[in-house]
Amino acid sequence: MDTKKLALTIVFAALTIALNPALTHLAFPAPFDPGLFYQIWEIPIIIALLLISPLSSVTICLLNTSILLFLFPGALPTGPLYNMLACLSMQIGIYTTLTLGKKIRANKKTQTNIILNSFKWLTITTAIGILTRTTFMTVVHYFALPQPPPIGFGLNQVLINTFLPLSAIFNATLALYTIPISWIIARQIQKILQLHMPKNRTEQAK
Repeated sequence: MDTKKLALTIVFAALTIALNPALTHLAFPAPFDPGLFYQIWEIPIIIALLLISPLSSVTICLLNTSILLFLFPGALPTGPLYNMLACLSMQIGIYTTLTLGKKIRANKKTQTNIILNSFKWLTITTAIGILTRTTFMTVVHYFALPQPPPIGFGLNQVLINTFLPLSAIFNATLALYTIPISWIIARQIQKILQLHMPKNRTEQAK
């Protein structure tokens, strides 16, 4: 990792921690379930994934989870671990889609890293990120929620069946704004810092 990317990783890590709800109170309960909180601290993590590398974003995610465990665990002490799994599963969807997109654009002899300028790939990446996050977390909640604390809430099957659709809506809507906002910000940073940009005007025109 070069100096510029290392510096960006540090900046995004600090920003993620600074946006921690325990410090900024930037968390809003979902209207359909006050136990679920919308937040924006995942945005710097996804920007790091888009601009730097999966290693950078995963490292920041793990660091933030450690902070959440101590400062903002929520109703369940292990709640931040579920946040981490949700964020990581969304990253898997994003990274897989971007990798595929870069290969397709490379086959068209296009500079692969300008994929951030493609609205089509933003739409596809958002959809896949929503799908992987929602699907994975639905499975996790199905098996974890019946367990006694601190793993779950000891819920019976009726309550689990009621909660799962709400959880799916929450994860889908959180990803729905997190990915596009991250994408737009990453594109602007890319232009300013010339990260992964075409080396000449001919490539940029393509």
